[in-house]
Amino acid sequence: MAYHYENLKLEKGMYRQEGMNFTQVLESLDPSENYRGTALEGTDAFQRQLKRFGIRAKGAGSSPVEKFFATMDSAVLFPEYIARTVRQGMEENDILPSITATTTVIDAMDYRSIYSNPTDADKELKDVMEGASIPETAVKTKEHLVQLSKRGRMLVASYEAIRFQKLDLFGVMLRQIGAHIQKQQLADAVGVLISGDGNENAAVQYTIGTAPLSGTKGKLGYDQLVEFWGQFDPYTMNTILCSTGTMMKLLKVPELQNPLTGLNFQGTGKLTSPLGAQLHRTSAVADGVIVGLDNRYALELVRAGDVLVEYDKLIDRQLERAAITSISGFGKICDGASCVLNV
Repeated sequence: MAYHYENLKLEKGMYRQEGMNFTQVLESLDPSENYRGTALEGTDAFQRQLKRFGIRAKGAGSSPVEKFFATMDSAVLFPEYIARTVRQGMEENDILPSITATTTVIDAMDYRSIYSNPTDADKELKDVMEGASIPETAVKTKEHLVQLSKRGRMLVASYEAIRFQKLDLFGVMLRQIGAHIQKQQLADAVGVLISGDGNENAAVQYTIGTAPLSGTKGKLGYDQLVEFWGQFDPYTMNTILCSTGTMMKLLKVPELQNPLTGLNFQGTGKLTSPLGAQLHRTSAVADGVIVGLDNRYALELVRAGDVLVEYDKLIDRQLERAAITSISGFGKICDGASCVLNV
């Protein structure tokens, strides 16, 4: 049985389709729904093209890099392979989905978000008498644009140096690039949570030993965690970000040392505090600082497109200075949904 994917003409122009990435262009020409009930069900259009040219991207029997360049058509697949593998590295151990409330994808470099900061009186659910006006919630656009940053790496390698390398090994290098980009983006996110997005919305800073927190500066105890947790009303502190050193101090708090926490950590590597907040360790937060947030309301991730690669260079085997980039930024949604504790 002949399939449509075996006869598609692939060309560089498929990367230049406005509003569509390469895989979306392939899907428009070779819809996956046409393969329901066949052996190819569950594959996407790009994976079917790899099968067409006999390219195995993973496993002990993976193909060499030069397999992509056996024909002009198969060479067109190489930039998408790189973008996908880099994206995979960005998604491995990525905690951004755990701290962002929503993701907005834009096709321009300018983006202005919205906000709503109701007063205490606005939050009260008062009875609305007959004929009376209904209380309002004002939603406004922010004064300043979300700052978008280009994060990426330059791929520095000659085709001759990697042509015989297996894709499984080459993919490890690409995933590492993705991990570096993700780390940079996480640092951007933490910066916005703490300092704001340029719209006078920096997080409120609390210090142990300074009202409303009790204790002595430098000594972290359960009482201080509870008092910090209490500052989030009407939000809920369900996520904590801190450095390795600060997390070690957290885990040494007696109230956090219970069998269930230890059992969960042994089985999954994940930690949950008695306050119901998920703990995340990251070097993006300085030692002695705890960033608490309600991940349902705190942060918006803004992406300008997908992972970008210099497809012209890659298709023509010019790998010496091929850039791999991702453009993104962050905006605060609700100001009170993130706070900082200085230990």
